[in-house]
Amino acid sequence: MSALIIIITVWIAQSALALAMCLCVYRMVRGPRAQDRILALDALYVCGMLQLLAFGVRTGSTVYFEVSLLIGTLGFVSTVSLAKFLMRGEVIE
Repeated sequence: MSALIIIITVWIAQSALALAMCLCVYRMVRGPRAQDRILALDALYVCGMLQLLAFGVRTGSTVYFEVSLLIGTLGFVSTVSLAKFLMRGEVIE
């Protein structure tokens, strides 16, 4: 019974994350300013990371957890560098 509850919950979570990813892509395409697009990209990689974590819970494999950690790290660095580029016009000082 508890395994069925976990499976249903993970499916619901993955569906909600897929919807959130679609909304992030819409904001990236439609965003009026570059700041909105960067924020949507930030939310998109977080949703992708959480999608991988939910998939890892569903399959029971640890590889997805390591990949999601890598995505989180690269996403953070890319968001910071894009924000710095928008503020100052250069990334490396």
